[in-house]
Amino acid sequence: MLESAFLMRYPDLAVVLVYLIGITWFGARFRHAQRTLKDYFLGGRNAPWWAISLSIVSAETSTLTIIGTPTLAFAGNLGFLQVVFGYLLARIVISALFLPHYFRGEMYTAYELIERRFGPRLRKLTAGTFLVIRALAEGVRVFAISIVISIVLGTGEIASIVVILCLTLFYTFEGGMTAVIWTDVVQMCLYVFGAVVSFFVILQNIPGGWESVLALAVPAGKFQIFDFSLPAGPEFFTRTYTFWAGLIGGCFLTTASHGTEQLMVQRLLAARSQAQSRAALLASWVVIFLLFSLFLVIGVILYVFYSQSHLAPPQPPDRLYPAFIWQYLPPGLAGLVVAAILAAAMSNLSAALNALASTTIMDFYQPLKRRRGGVADSDARSVRLARAATLVWGVILFGVGSLARQWGSVLEAGLSIASVAYGGLLGVFLLGILTRGVGERAAMAGMMAGFAVMIYVKFFTPIAWTWYVVIGTCATFLVGRLTSWLWKEAAGA
Repeated sequence: MLESAFLMRYPDLAVVLVYLIGITWFGARFRHAQRTLKDYFLGGRNAPWWAISLSIVSAETSTLTIIGTPTLAFAGNLGFLQVVFGYLLARIVISALFLPHYFRGEMYTAYELIERRFGPRLRKLTAGTFLVIRALAEGVRVFAISIVISIVLGTGEIASIVVILCLTLFYTFEGGMTAVIWTDVVQMCLYVFGAVVSFFVILQNIPGGWESVLALAVPAGKFQIFDFSLPAGPEFFTRTYTFWAGLIGGCFLTTASHGTEQLMVQRLLAARSQAQSRAALLASWVVIFLLFSLFLVIGVILYVFYSQSHLAPPQPPDRLYPAFIWQYLPPGLAGLVVAAILAAAMSNLSAALNALASTTIMDFYQPLKRRRGGVADSDARSVRLARAATLVWGVILFGVGSLARQWGSVLEAGLSIASVAYGGLLGVFLLGILTRGVGERAAMAGMMAGFAVMIYVKFFTPIAWTWYVVIGTCATFLVGRLTSWLWKEAAGA
C-alpha cells in the first residue's frame, strides 16, 4: 500500500526531495565562512536588514503557523489577528526600550545584559530558563512537522522527526548563523509562494468560488476579527481572543519572545547597526500580519469546502491543511506546497539549534572557563565547541519532539508552553531596564515568584493563555520591587 501511494505521488515526492537536498546543500556551503564565534553565532554581522527581517518572520511563524492557524479559523473566526496587532505594539516597545541596551558594546546573547545589570547568577538563571523554554517549544514544532512528513511518506511520526531533524542539523552544524539567515530567506520566499498558490487552488475546489465562501462564511461569523466586549468578573481573563486580551497579551508575549529570548535577540544582534536592527524588526510585522491573515482565510475556505462537500474533516484537527494539500492539489503542486511547509519547519529549527548552542557556549561554558582561570580557546576550537553544542541540542530536541505527541493542538501548545515562563523573563528584563534600586537577589526572588504564580495559573485556573505573560511579568516585577525595598529596610535596621 505504501509503495503504491509512493508511485502515485512520484511528482510530488520528487519536488520534496529536490527541495530537501537543495536547501541542505545551500546551507552547508557557508561552512568555510565560520572562523570565529562572531561568524558562527552572529553571521559576522554582515547580513542586510531585509534578510534579518525575513529571518525574524521565519522564526516567529514556523510550521505551527501553517498547520495550526487554518485550524483556528476553521473552528472559530479571524479573532487571532487581535493578537497580531499586539505584536506590532511590542515591536515599538522593543525598539524604544531594549535595542539601545543591546547595542552598547558587543553582545552575543540577551543574557549578557542581565549580568551587566544584576550579576552572573541571574544571567545563568535567565539563560537556563531560555534553554528550557526553547527546548520544549521547539519540541512541539518538531512534532508538528512530523505530521506533514508522515502524511507525505506514510512513515511513522518518530521516523519523520529523524528525517527533518538530521537534515536541518547538518547545515546548521556546518554553516552557523550565516546559513540560518540565508536559508531562512530562501525558505521564507518558498513558503509564502506555496501558501498563495494553495489559497487559489483551494478556492477553485469550491463551486461558486469566492462568492460561495462569502455566502456561507459571513453568516457563520467566520470573518469576524474584533471582539470589543468587556466581560464582567473572571470571564474577562478566561476568554482567549478578545481585543483586550489580544492587544495586551500579544504585546507582552512578543516583547518577551523578541526582546528577551535568544532565538530572536540573536537575529537583532546580527544586524550591522541599531538602526538596521530596528528596521528589520518593524518591517517583519508587515509580513507577519499578511501571513497570519492568509492562513486564517485559508482556514475559512476549508470550512466552506468541508461544509459544502459534507465530508468529515481529518482528525486530529492539525492535519486539516496538510491533508487537504496532499489529497486535493494537483501532482507536483502538492509537492511544492508541502516543500513550503517543510521550509518553514527547517528554518525555525535551524534558528533554534543555533540559539541554543550560542546560549550554552556564551552564557555557561565560557564564564565557567574564565572563572576557573583557563586559557581562552582559539577561534578554531571555539567553533568546534559551538558545533558540538549544536549536535547535542539536536539530540535533545529529538527526545522532546517524540514526547510532544501527547500535548494537544500544536499552535496553542507551543504558545502556552512559552507563555508560562516568558513572564518571569520579561519581568526581570524590565526590572533591569526600568529600575536602578533592585539588586540581583531581589530580581531572582521576583523571577521565582513569577514562575510560581504562572504554574498555579496554568494548572489551577481557567485563565486564557493570552494573559499568561501579562500576569507573570507583573508578578515578577512587583515582587522584585517589593523585595528590594524590604531588604533595604532590613539592611538598614
